[in-house]
Amino acid sequence: MATRTRSKKTCTVIGGCGFLGRHIAEQLLQRGYAVNVFDIRTTFTDDRIQFFEGNLCQTECLLPALEGVFAVFHCASPPYSADDRELFYRVNVDGTKILIAACKQAGVKRLVLTSSASVVYEGKDIKNGTEELPYAAKPIDYYTETKILQEKTVLGADSADLHTVAIRPHGIFGPRDPHMLPTTIATARAGKMKFMIGNGKNLVDFTYVENVVHGHIIAAEKLEAGSPVCGKAYNITNDDPIYFWSFLSRLLTGLQYDTPKYSIPYTVIFFIALLVQFFCFLLRPLVTIRPTFTPMRVALAGTFHYYSCDRAKRDMGYAPVVPLDKGIELTIKAFPHLKNSRT
Repeated sequence: MATRTRSKKTCTVIGGCGFLGRHIAEQLLQRGYAVNVFDIRTTFTDDRIQFFEGNLCQTECLLPALEGVFAVFHCASPPYSADDRELFYRVNVDGTKILIAACKQAGVKRLVLTSSASVVYEGKDIKNGTEELPYAAKPIDYYTETKILQEKTVLGADSADLHTVAIRPHGIFGPRDPHMLPTTIATARAGKMKFMIGNGKNLVDFTYVENVVHGHIIAAEKLEAGSPVCGKAYNITNDDPIYFWSFLSRLLTGLQYDTPKYSIPYTVIFFIALLVQFFCFLLRPLVTIRPTFTPMRVALAGTFHYYSCDRAKRDMGYAPVVPLDKGIELTIKAFPHLKNSRT
């Protein structure tokens, strides 16, 4: 049992043992909240937090973690790299519907969803995109397909009984990142980071995790009757787009790896990725191949995709609390075990 003062306002973080969820829990503690963490398994310990283990799709598991709660932060999701349509639908769509019903049953008034800026991305350039862009008609993967449905469900649930908001971060990075930086370093160690897709001039948003957390918390604090935040989605980024390959190169250099030296035209590499995808489809009756070299990954590396935070600035007073340069520095320092030992 956590040792904490129950007189504090309590927040519950669904998926609080994950990368973003744990950062949200820690920042809530620093801001004076009491914290519950609900997840399918407990992966860290903290005497200040009360942990609840259970299945998101079972109301009886959720309810104990929602009793007397000021706000719920929903950031549980399978990783975007998973290729399991059924799993994405079960967690992101069905699980979210069950969570909304459980929040209403428990009397929770505020629900903040971790959505994604990719809900409007179709593999084509987006420059300073706003929340007014339509949802992607052709989502780039199952993750995005279900995040669209999830966001529509949460925003559609906004009412006098339950105020809701969706936060759309993009390119989250920072300490304990289990995906982007480790994958980049693994690729470099395998000698596959020698080529740059395109001319290297495509601007992209990368967002330090503490800024994403800040956006979530101030959104929750603004969720009340009559607030312009209710029922809306908000882009949350570092508000400082950077060239995609410049960002990766700074991480690689910081950890003492070589940076890409050669450039391949975007259209050429995208066509090759389409061919790989087509042949994998043809072979599917005989063998299942899950290539990491996909059109979606090529598009993410070679197109513009950065977003405006103007709505969040206006409605929530949002501003990044950690500049991009500082975020990169802190991230590199957090991964000394990934440094190149061959240099």
